[in-house]
Amino acid sequence: MGAAHSAAVTGLRTAWTVAAADEVGESVVGSGSAAATSVALGRPVLGFEQIDRGRIGLVGGKGAHLGELSRIEGVDVPPGFCVTTEAFRRVTARVPSFEDRLDRLSRLDPDDREAIAGLSAEIREVVAALPVPDDLVAAITGPLRDATAYAVRSSATAEDLPTASFAGQQDTYLNVVGAAAVLDGVRRCWASLFTERAVAYRLRGGVEHRQVRMAVVVQEMVVPDASGVLFTADPVTSNRRVTSVEAVLGLGEALVSGLVNADRFTVHDGTVVDRAIATKEWAVRATAGGGTRSQKVPPEARQQPALTDAQVLRLADLGRRIEKYFGCPQDIEWCLAGEDVRIVQSRPITTLFPVPPADDEGAHVYLSVGHQQMMTDPLTPLGLSFWQMTTPRPMAEAGGRLFVDATPMLASAAGRQNLLEAMGRSDPLMADALRTVLDHGDLVGEPSTDDGPRAVPPTDPVDPDPVVVEKLVAQTQASLALLDREIRTRHGSELLDFVREDLQELRRLLFDPFGHRVFMTAMNAAWWLDEHLREWLGEEGAADTLSRSAPNSVTSEMGLALLDVADVVRAHPAVVEFLRGVSDGSFPDDDFLAELPRVAGGREARDAIRGYLDTYGMRCAGEIDITRPRWSEQPTVLVPVLLGHVEHAGPEASRRRFEQGRQEAWEKEQDLLARLRALPDGDRRAAETKTMIERLRTFIGYREYPKFGMVSRYFRYRQALLREADRLVRDGVVGDREDIYHLRFDELCDVVRTGRVDRQLIARRKEEYRGYQALTPPRVLTSDGEALSGSYRRDDVPAGALAGLAVSAGTVEGRARVVPDLAQADLDTDDILVTAYTDPSWSPVFVTIKALVTEVGGRMTHGAVVAREYGLPAVVGVEGATRLIRDGQRIRVNGTSGYVELLS
Repeated sequence: MGAAHSAAVTGLRTAWTVAAADEVGESVVGSGSAAATSVALGRPVLGFEQIDRGRIGLVGGKGAHLGELSRIEGVDVPPGFCVTTEAFRRVTARVPSFEDRLDRLSRLDPDDREAIAGLSAEIREVVAALPVPDDLVAAITGPLRDATAYAVRSSATAEDLPTASFAGQQDTYLNVVGAAAVLDGVRRCWASLFTERAVAYRLRGGVEHRQVRMAVVVQEMVVPDASGVLFTADPVTSNRRVTSVEAVLGLGEALVSGLVNADRFTVHDGTVVDRAIATKEWAVRATAGGGTRSQKVPPEARQQPALTDAQVLRLADLGRRIEKYFGCPQDIEWCLAGEDVRIVQSRPITTLFPVPPADDEGAHVYLSVGHQQMMTDPLTPLGLSFWQMTTPRPMAEAGGRLFVDATPMLASAAGRQNLLEAMGRSDPLMADALRTVLDHGDLVGEPSTDDGPRAVPPTDPVDPDPVVVEKLVAQTQASLALLDREIRTRHGSELLDFVREDLQELRRLLFDPFGHRVFMTAMNAAWWLDEHLREWLGEEGAADTLSRSAPNSVTSEMGLALLDVADVVRAHPAVVEFLRGVSDGSFPDDDFLAELPRVAGGREARDAIRGYLDTYGMRCAGEIDITRPRWSEQPTVLVPVLLGHVEHAGPEASRRRFEQGRQEAWEKEQDLLARLRALPDGDRRAAETKTMIERLRTFIGYREYPKFGMVSRYFRYRQALLREADRLVRDGVVGDREDIYHLRFDELCDVVRTGRVDRQLIARRKEEYRGYQALTPPRVLTSDGEALSGSYRRDDVPAGALAGLAVSAGTVEGRARVVPDLAQADLDTDDILVTAYTDPSWSPVFVTIKALVTEVGGRMTHGAVVAREYGLPAVVGVEGATRLIRDGQRIRVNGTSGYVELLS
């Protein structure tokens, strides 16, 4: 399942869950007295004045929003009413075997379009032909006025919700005239709950069909001169200070159906700053006897704007008023009849990334932490709070992600220059996004010329000596050993207090100034080598080759060590066959290690796997989130990778690969030094280069170790906290051990201390987390809500190729394997891994593949460092790679120049 599809599934589940919760909670959430609410629940028809957003379960998303809109002063909503889900329930209850049909529908394969089309058409036909009881007919037709046309619109309970719109899944009928026609429109709206597209949408989202019900909005028809939509935030950039208005002549059906192009107006701070006027060939108009038809626009009107600037600004003001009422950016449908603006719908814009809350009203520019940490998924509340307690720098939260407020650095000329230079080296897309914000000029303004403390001092290099790294590693290991002795004796509040105190030790080691100097010595040496060898010899990416098989790289060693485990497994065919069963899901509960000794050679294989987990089992994908399960807890994640090594790597592949990389680095060094000595002043250049190579090779491996130490400590905290969570479950405080993931650390401390928890808070946090999973975080985010991902702006990329950042030199061709999850990494030696991001947990697969392509990353992120050490061509920061590259497609990766060519 791809990342985009997974996000859509999450949004669907979130939407129907919210709707279902509203329906269940109708008796306590709705407005008015309990008695009035009870009466409303049994009524088949409710006027807009009787509806609020607490009644989504009764009137659907569209109906609930119309009820709220009709309450806003100065907003003109055409009058109408809702045929409630109670009417739908009563009518469908009369259908023989209706529930059986829903059961059959639920069992269909989401990809079996023929079966979905057949059964959904059968259900639609049955529902559309249903006789409506006389009392329902009277309730629906009673409010109708003679000679008045109506719009009859579907309003499902999982529609127009804050987390998903379900747009276009059900039907709307315009200019419906007469009681019989309105009643027929209601029946057709009920039936449209089972259109092929709606059924497939729910099946793919795991949404139970019987949990979604249909209400119908019946609203007096507006015959407009112009109509359209307005967004109170820019739908492209997400800027909350921008209003976007789209307008067509006549009915908005022409815009929704794609029949015509719309005029587009952009409003910023009360001024129309941009307009694009479309040529108007057609308009959809209401016909006298009911229904609509397309009409040719007179030639003299085809180039005229559908709205004046004054009308656009009036719409923008109305949009802001509606947005303020609902408390979030809105997607609003409007009609203009004469000078009257009528609002016929408003729904939340579900695709915007949230803005971090700020303590002031000033402008802020935020940089994504996830893009630097190669972990762009949302973190749970406990994970967020642990990361915030770990880092010394304050971090803002939005959408379950963390952001650094870069505004103070941008306030000075030196700080701005330093930040742009650093971003340019590590993540050019983030640098470009940041420059785009600065080019606007109206958000941050001109920087101060006072350098002050914002200028970053150069890092003094450390003399290359392997003993330096050995001492740093020993210091961390000794601290972990002490932690092991201390933490196992703590429980309850004493444990939480101990963890809080021990985090200071974690920070001391993680941000040790001398340790920072050590790996910055290597990183600065890499930049120096690339810059000077390009200038002196025309050599591109020299540091990549010189980094191969560098010593003391815990992440590289982790990947090679799994090859050694594969050597043990390969010697026992029964073990290989057993593990294939594990990979197929025979042991989903990770009990396979206990069963392994039952087969021939299983004891040796089990010991090898456990030995690997004892050293590296604290790792996992997204490991900066302390709530993510670790390899030691879910070792089945590693089985597909291990089997790939068994099949595709020969005996002693670990040693051979390391020696080959070291030899290639040595040969590259000798070649470069010889060529340098042949240049004018060559001895000096060669000596400087030799020093930089020694710095690089001695210390680049340590670049991986501080994070390894942090994750090792997180693992110990995690194990202790889960033991405490199990106690809370036994005591009946929480229902599941993983409930604590949705509490911040301070909140967890209170729960442990008091033995009481707010279960509604946990449920709400879980819902929010599911919604965050559907969001894609930007690299740069502003307090105006503008979300930017940046672009490369390069002219050296072949036509049709995908631009990225070159992080490991070399050019290879192979089969693209688009892999969203390490557990699905069944890779061959001809494969090129294409994924969203790779953190250190992915390094075991690097020893099998030909090349690496990711959507996120920088030159000094962990995946790039390890790719260079393995000699693996790599291009990162390829925007949309997992969407634009097909699984199985032949591609060429140019890790020297930084682009990917699609060959088939």
